[in-house]
Amino acid sequence: MKLFRFFNIWLLSLFIGQTSGISYNQPKLCANASWNSTAITFATSATVGASPVGIFVNSINTVYVADQTNSRIQINTIDEYWYWLENSFVSNIRAQQWYNGDIPQYLNGFLNDKSNRFIGWATIRQLRIKSELCPDQRVISICEDSYNFFNEETKLFQPGWTTNATTEEFSSSVIKAFNYSTSDELDTYTYIGEFGTYRGGGYVYEFRGRLSDMKTNLSTLHQIDWIDEKTRAVFIQLTLYNPSVQLLTAVTLLAEFLPTGGVYTTARFEPINFYTFTSILQLVCTIFYIFFIIYFITIEIRLLFELRLKYFRQFWSIIQLGIIGCSLGSIGVYFWRFQEANCISQLFEQTNGYVYINLQLAVYVNDILTFLLGYCCFFSMIKFVQLFRFNQRVSLFAETLKSCAKELISFSIMFAIVFMSFLSLFYLLFVSKLSSCSSLLATAQMLFEMTLMKFDASQIVGADAFLGPLCFTLFMLLVVFVCLSMFFSIIIDSFHHAKDNQKEDQIMLSFMVKKFLRWTGLKKLNHEEVQEERDCRMRSQYVSLIEIFSDRIDQLLEAVDKIYIDQKRELSRLDKAGL
Repeated sequence: MKLFRFFNIWLLSLFIGQTSGISYNQPKLCANASWNSTAITFATSATVGASPVGIFVNSINTVYVADQTNSRIQINTIDEYWYWLENSFVSNIRAQQWYNGDIPQYLNGFLNDKSNRFIGWATIRQLRIKSELCPDQRVISICEDSYNFFNEETKLFQPGWTTNATTEEFSSSVIKAFNYSTSDELDTYTYIGEFGTYRGGGYVYEFRGRLSDMKTNLSTLHQIDWIDEKTRAVFIQLTLYNPSVQLLTAVTLLAEFLPTGGVYTTARFEPINFYTFTSILQLVCTIFYIFFIIYFITIEIRLLFELRLKYFRQFWSIIQLGIIGCSLGSIGVYFWRFQEANCISQLFEQTNGYVYINLQLAVYVNDILTFLLGYCCFFSMIKFVQLFRFNQRVSLFAETLKSCAKELISFSIMFAIVFMSFLSLFYLLFVSKLSSCSSLLATAQMLFEMTLMKFDASQIVGADAFLGPLCFTLFMLLVVFVCLSMFFSIIIDSFHHAKDNQKEDQIMLSFMVKKFLRWTGLKKLNHEEVQEERDCRMRSQYVSLIEIFSDRIDQLLEAVDKIYIDQKRELSRLDKAGL
């Protein structure tokens, strides 16, 4: 958590830059200034976020807003993005002077924070779309659509996005920034953003060389519109190494340029620790876990051969298969990550960190391992319900779910139909009026919050004076009062049914614990328990004949009935044989 917080702080400092390097255009208000309620609103919560904590205006009247919810600085135009690149980002990827003006020594390749070192260099990569003719050309002839794999631009261009040779002289880095590179050449992979899925190729500029040269190249790229209306995504990728904690970090700063003109920025920091084992105990536990999984697999294979298709009809068999599948997958991915870590560490040792190493594949492998381990823990925790089935409360919980399984399935189908109808209603009515209904997923989240009685009724009423309260009232009556009441009734009825049919062996675990505590002397018997135990012994030694008379009569009747049935069966067999 501390590491993640550190990188959030580093991102904010990277966005804002050095305080002394930015001039703020602070307005000078007179003493009797008043608020103009009819002024033009240039930003709302949808633009600057739900929790803005600071607004900065630079010398060219560009507004920057710090969004506390997403821990980022809002950038809304291409010009703002260029201003951030040229005045903040590029200055902070090199170690600058100390606070007392001294020149930093032995910090070649370090960031301006003097703690994190570059592995190679940073890269900025953009993905563009092709210009297409609009279906209806009465208003405009050329359309720039959203990004997808089919309309991605992959041609080679000259500086300025022209196909004709230019007479101006540019540096090799600027010329290379207009040449498309494939994902195999860049060793990059597909990336999922907020508004699209992007391929690993693109037009790349590398932040290499002296700081003055990088600033000059960025200024040139800005002047010849390297980022324009056809740009849909700009990735800044860098790999950092912190010697103090022996930690590699893959950093991805993504700016998605929407066809509507907005810019949406996200940042992703993924620390990776390639140390396989940090202690002997971890190694021993890993080996023990592997042998346990092998033993567990052999037991399940035997059960599979014995039960065959009946094995897959049991709920706990599915849970056990989930544990086995996730465990085997985790072991395989673990060795895959181990191999990837060896390759990266060898390359880092050979080049001393002066060659760019892309950790995107290693990050994906680490994410897969994390997902598999998470699901393995999930299935294992459910397995504990079966292991503690002799506990009275756990067994009652399991029997309740088992008793109401069919009713809950039927209820879920009915509830899904009702919920989907309200989801469609709220989405179609308020998609243009409420930010919480901007998508189907956001609308579903709002309805679930309303089901849990967590809502803001004034927001719905403000969206529409008549339809808002009407839809809200219908949802509360049908879903909250009717559907939830049915759900609780099913659970309560199944609970009483399971409690009435509870078995006596469900208290076996508590009985074993009590015996163990008495045997070890950890718990001593009080006077009442001693007397109760003596009474049990007396009842077991001296049995009253009157008490067992009814049981003996039942046994006699069962024996007579058995003899009679056997004789009837024998006579029937003789009649059929003709004897």
